[in-house]
Amino acid sequence: MSRAPFWRAVAAFVVAATALLLSVTQSPRLGLDLRGGTQLVFEARDSFTVTADAEATDRALDVLRRRADALGVAEPTLLRSGERRIIAELPGVLDPRQAAAVIGRTAQLTFHPVLAPTGPGRTLSDESGQPLRLGPPAIAGDGVNDAAEGHDPQQGPGWHVDVGFRHADAWERLTGEAACHSPGDPRRRVAIVLDDTVISSPQVNEDVPCRAGMPGGSTRITGSFTHQEARDLAVLIKGGSLPVPLTLVEQRTVGPTLGAQAIAASAQAGVAGVLLTALFIAVTYRLSGLTATVALAAYGLISYAALVALGATLTLPGLAGFVLAIGMAVDANVLVFERAREEYARAPRRGLRAALDRGFAGAWSAVADSNVTTLLAAGLLFWLASGPVRGFGVTLAIGVLASMVSAMLITRVLAHAVLSRTGSRLSGLAAQGRVRAWIARRAPDLMAAGRRWLAAAAVLVAAAVAGLVLRGLNVGVEFTGGRMVEFAAARPVGVEAARQAVAEAGHPAAGVQVSGAAVSVRTGPISADDVTAIERALDARLGDVTKQRDELIGPRLGDELRRNALVALAVALAAQLGYLAVRFRWTFGAAAVLALVVDTAAVLGLFAWLGKPVDGVFLAAMLTIIGYSINDKVVVLDRVRELWQARPRARFAGVVNAAILQTVPRTVNTGLGALFILTALAVLGGDTLRDFALALIAGIVIGTASSSFVAGPLAIELERLSKRPPPQPPAPRRGRREGSGAVV
Repeated sequence: MSRAPFWRAVAAFVVAATALLLSVTQSPRLGLDLRGGTQLVFEARDSFTVTADAEATDRALDVLRRRADALGVAEPTLLRSGERRIIAELPGVLDPRQAAAVIGRTAQLTFHPVLAPTGPGRTLSDESGQPLRLGPPAIAGDGVNDAAEGHDPQQGPGWHVDVGFRHADAWERLTGEAACHSPGDPRRRVAIVLDDTVISSPQVNEDVPCRAGMPGGSTRITGSFTHQEARDLAVLIKGGSLPVPLTLVEQRTVGPTLGAQAIAASAQAGVAGVLLTALFIAVTYRLSGLTATVALAAYGLISYAALVALGATLTLPGLAGFVLAIGMAVDANVLVFERAREEYARAPRRGLRAALDRGFAGAWSAVADSNVTTLLAAGLLFWLASGPVRGFGVTLAIGVLASMVSAMLITRVLAHAVLSRTGSRLSGLAAQGRVRAWIARRAPDLMAAGRRWLAAAAVLVAAAVAGLVLRGLNVGVEFTGGRMVEFAAARPVGVEAARQAVAEAGHPAAGVQVSGAAVSVRTGPISADDVTAIERALDARLGDVTKQRDELIGPRLGDELRRNALVALAVALAAQLGYLAVRFRWTFGAAAVLALVVDTAAVLGLFAWLGKPVDGVFLAAMLTIIGYSINDKVVVLDRVRELWQARPRARFAGVVNAAILQTVPRTVNTGLGALFILTALAVLGGDTLRDFALALIAGIVIGTASSSFVAGPLAIELERLSKRPPPQPPAPRRGRREGSGAVV
């Protein structure tokens, strides 16, 4: 064994062993859409005294973190996003009213002396509604070091809050001044104010001496609180005052049952898709295919290990991206095996090992280019998107990198180990394959009708534009702002009954959709109390109803997300064009991007005609389509470049036709592998993943066809306009064997 294969085998073993160790010793971090809970997004606003910059937002983040800890939330996640936003993830908290009211409440707590009934001063109503004239605050919220709820049966059924102060002398001065007034005088009281509301105004006990005050630096707030009210108040007091006001701009609540169903559905789809894909590859490529299936298992292990090692959050779209990236791994293996088949057919005397090595070398350029373009799309998702879609970008990037390792390293090591001990018949590389054999017999001239293909593409785009104009897009609340709530009934319900119940709750203009026992209600930015009223109305009319999902997006945030989505799509197309223009000719890059426009327009038109929702998950699907489609186009263009360099004087249309025919076996086999997985997602993945899979199925089918019938003819037409000379053949390398060029 030469040194290179030996070290390659060692590297493959180290990668696989490390991935196995990480997978066994660490657990993934699940997003709230998989484990249930509430996500709140707050935006800091300027106050009269403080500017809401990154420093002030960080101080507010510390306050929210203390409040979440005091609430007893298991593993809360709080982080700053940008300069002014704070994202709070609260697993297990399913009541958004409680979460928003306690975590994000301004909580400006102050202790005031009470002045005479007349004269200057601030006037507020006490607990009984009587006016109190208050002096300047003597103690602020940051002067409190502890607070806890308590219950004393000897003093009645209500709960109270015990408060401790950092500086006992401040409390002693405040109560000492109040003790100088006679019992019954309003000035003997101390007002405790929370957010401009007097929550308690007790009189100082008669045994407290004038000027001396209450010793110990502590007090008790009473007021007939319930246990929950006392607990919430203690959390607010102990957490301290926020340095800047916070506004709730986004809220998502997902029930744990829905998350468990999503995990189960994704797991079933993943297992079914992988088994079908593995069976297909094994039948098509025999022993070589079996080595690829083992490499696919290694791909899954490496992807999972990278996910847990990086601490990435696994979301519902991320699960779909994890499953979808299997298709990318399949594509790299198919590229290698098809090139190896070509090399073996060209020079069978050199043997299987040489054909496989040349297959890996020949496929590397297309694998690298296609994966780089997909990584560009994943990077854009990470930088420009938010929430679950951003998690999808992370898992897609991890999957792409893992697919390259599994295909170009692990498959290579396994294939060499197996093929060195078997004959050409069982290898799967000696046979042409049915698709290649059919093409060899027919040799169709597809580019002879190039302009007809372009006319058909124009008709498809026109139909898509008609759908966008006549039907419009069903844009989700994520991009428009508003509230979307999903309920699950105990039995299938009628849409009219659901609409009537929502109207009775005071929202006759709300959009109501029913699918079996699922009810979706879409409104403007209503309050959590309004959602509770809708749930009660549905429960009264439809029977037992459970809230499954609750999403609130502020109008300004919706505008921002919509703008970012458009920017992401535009930048994705521009980045693809720039990369392709550098790696290929500008005509190739322009042809590929124009074909991408056809792909995206067709999918948008399909969703417009079907009335499917266009939300963040759809954005993830669109950017995946761009990455996957450009992947297919790069493979075709890479072959065009290779063939044209070998015969620069050949007719360019003939070169494009030959490149398309040579890549058809790879295209068919890769497309089928991806469609197995996506079909499993569509059938088993639930409503959200079903729409996701539908977009990807349409995008992959149209994108695969456009690589040949749109990008190819466009490249021919653009080359007629270009004055750039054909590429020159590369200079022969020293020691290169004759006959290594591609055959046209």
